[in-house]
Amino acid sequence: MKAGIFGGTFDPVHNGHLRAAEEIRESFSLERIYFVPVFIPPHKNNRQISDAADRLAMVRLAIKGNNRFKVSETEVKRGGISYSIDTIQVMEKKFEELYYLIGVDAFSEIHTWHRYTDLFYHTNFIVMVRPNHKRRQGLMMFPSGVRKNMKTQDDGTFKHVSGRKVYLHFVTQLDISATRIRASIGKGKSIRYLVPSAVEKHIKERKLYQ
Repeated sequence: MKAGIFGGTFDPVHNGHLRAAEEIRESFSLERIYFVPVFIPPHKNNRQISDAADRLAMVRLAIKGNNRFKVSETEVKRGGISYSIDTIQVMEKKFEELYYLIGVDAFSEIHTWHRYTDLFYHTNFIVMVRPNHKRRQGLMMFPSGVRKNMKTQDDGTFKHVSGRKVYLHFVTQLDISATRIRASIGKGKSIRYLVPSAVEKHIKERKLYQ
């Protein structure tokens, strides 16, 4: 089975996440995409995030009805700071091919991730690129610790010495962010059509981000 991992805080999950995941699922013929909410994000310690139970609940509500989308409690159950390498090494035992979904901005900072060079030995990457993004060309997009082990296959596809690949993939640009959604709620503004209606209802019932 070919499966994708989509990690994040999902605070809250929104339509931008869902649309990007659906496009990638279709383009790469993935049988499943697992949304993996972090427990404690390594790079966002300066902001208080919502309780993991709420974030898990919102993802479940958001993906309900799409049998190709699943939620994984791997990082929440593990507790502590969530490191992608730990999750990938658990998930790779279950699937023939694994693909890690990541935004281009996050990928540009992958050199700050825990054991980042090891990641490329255990999963393929699908780097989500916005249509108007001015990306760094070719191998220069990789940190030096990885670049020496990469080869260009074609425009937008790179192969690691492990055989794993990195794909640059354009996704529909929906100008939606969790930061803006939280800010809108804090100002009493509508978030209708930014998140699934069931997620909006959960946010209101739980009085999140107020």
